[in-house]
Amino acid sequence: MTAIAVQAQRLLGQRRPRRSFFESFIRTLIITCASLAVVLSSVSICDGRWLLAGDRLFGLWHYCTATNQSEPRCLRDLGQAHVPRLAVGVGLARTVGALAVVAAIFGLELLMVSQVYDDVHSRRKWAMGSVLLLVSFILSFGGLLSFVILLRNQVTLIGFTLMFWCEFTASFLFFLNAISGLHVNSITQPWQQPTKF
Repeated sequence: MTAIAVQAQRLLGQRRPRRSFFESFIRTLIITCASLAVVLSSVSICDGRWLLAGDRLFGLWHYCTATNQSEPRCLRDLGQAHVPRLAVGVGLARTVGALAVVAAIFGLELLMVSQVYDDVHSRRKWAMGSVLLLVSFILSFGGLLSFVILLRNQVTLIGFTLMFWCEFTASFLFFLNAISGLHVNSITQPWQQPTKF
């Protein structure tokens, strides 16, 4: 009789609490939005043309000039723009933007793995993924801010291109998903918490 009670207690102790539909839906939504942010940020960094000021186009990779009738003339030498410290500053913005994408990819992978493989480390993986998304936000926003500060004399609200706004949206999504992920993890029940007999 005692052996049966001990075995029943062991089986009940191994049973995991089921996640609610709402929790699973929120976690799936966070992963989807983080994926969208990674795509937006990647496209924005690869294109890199962020600011149009008159007949000049400033980007992470090129500096372009254009007249009314001619094709844009783009140069990789950002020193030709005659903006102090532009080459160094844009190089920094480009680097931190790329690092933000890399950190977000690793964070997204941890989020997905924590959902697919439900084990004792799943919640920790989810938390680490959310922290990496927060790091991505810090890097991405830092790159945007340094670009705007460098070109503050040329900046107008309508001068920012679609690629700049893509990076801005991605940065916002990194922040929103990171905070949401950490919050969801803190208010939900541990997945491997044993039930008392």
